[in-house]
Amino acid sequence: MGILIKNGKILDNGELVQRDILIIDNVISKIAEQIEDQGYKEIDVKGKLVSAGFIDMHVHLREPGFEAKETIATGTAAAARGGYTAVACMPNTKPVTDRVEVVKYIKDKAAKEGVVRVLPIGSITLRELGDELTDMAAMKEAGIVGVSDDGVGVQSSRMMKEGMKRAAELGLPVIAHCEDDTLAKGGSVHEGIFAEKNGLKGIPNEAESIHVARDIMLAEATGVHYHVCHISAEQSVRHVRYAKQLGLKVTSEVCPHHLLLTDEDIPSLDSNYKMNPPLRSKKDREALIQGLKDGTIDIIVTDHAPHTEEEKKKGMALAPFGIVGLETAFPLLYTHLVLGGEFTLEEIIEKMTRKPAELFGLPWGRLEEGAEADLTIIDLETEREVNPQEFASKGKNTPFTGWKLKGWPVMTVVAGSVVWKRDEVLKTV
Repeated sequence: MGILIKNGKILDNGELVQRDILIIDNVISKIAEQIEDQGYKEIDVKGKLVSAGFIDMHVHLREPGFEAKETIATGTAAAARGGYTAVACMPNTKPVTDRVEVVKYIKDKAAKEGVVRVLPIGSITLRELGDELTDMAAMKEAGIVGVSDDGVGVQSSRMMKEGMKRAAELGLPVIAHCEDDTLAKGGSVHEGIFAEKNGLKGIPNEAESIHVARDIMLAEATGVHYHVCHISAEQSVRHVRYAKQLGLKVTSEVCPHHLLLTDEDIPSLDSNYKMNPPLRSKKDREALIQGLKDGTIDIIVTDHAPHTEEEKKKGMALAPFGIVGLETAFPLLYTHLVLGGEFTLEEIIEKMTRKPAELFGLPWGRLEEGAEADLTIIDLETEREVNPQEFASKGKNTPFTGWKLKGWPVMTVVAGSVVWKRDEVLKTV
């Protein structure tokens, strides 16, 4: 039996138009102004936006090893609640995702308990120590979609080059956390106004941008697809822009919090504003906006990083880096960047759907006949307040508590099945 989504609105050449969408055998069979009901299961979305399902290429599901922070079950439930139909999980788990057994564990766990598609990313080096390369070929066979030592930067240029060579041979992207430890170690916030005012050690822009510049040269030498994680600094944007002008296979991502906040917005020593890379200056934020506009920055990710309440209570200097983001990303972007006039709705959705699918060779991210039916239904009108106690994620660590937003997802469809509707997880994939 097919599913007929009635009275939805889709984007067509930048315009919202009403369309019905018929799903048969997990595939979008037909999109038309009116589709006659022939015994299909009908879902009337009453004029809400229907988009291709969001794809997040940077999340921390924390399992295995840190289940107090998050699990594959709770993290994918949070993803579904945020309109995401596929998420790529970073390897800084315990044990690190540095071998086939861990990749298989994640995939098996996701198949049993996951609500959306889970795409494992393997580490570049064993235990993310930066000393010895992993068996990338075996992990690719097991199902990884890229390699990254996320959470730490690969400090050795020689090791990074060797990793890039191996990844290039296998057709795997290198997804780089760019951080020079000699500049960043011991820092908790951006080296700027807030750090100076509160006597905190700052993390300068160069801690990120030096690695970006180094890695671009290594990517040129090796031919690998090099992707910059959670870009935050104006100099990094400049380096990536130049690499693209040279025709190198260099791409980058940005997070909603870096697009919306600066270090001047941190109200107090509240560790819910502590993330890595940190919130930077107004000039950096402006560079990120411009980079997203001109295509220097390719996609939007969340860097969803849940922690326990006890950990985050340790204060700005001692608390772990990271905030949650899956359940608030689209409402934040829609309210402040689309309704705020910085971007069109089509531009934001493209950078959360079609573009990540293209960059990483994924078969989703398209709302068209013949595509697999991964869909997100969004209420663009109702305004709601961010309340972390309503999150499906175990993590409640967000700086956006109390923000009033529009653009809340209300239903998520994966492979033709409704896996979540407002406040209710319906099934696993």
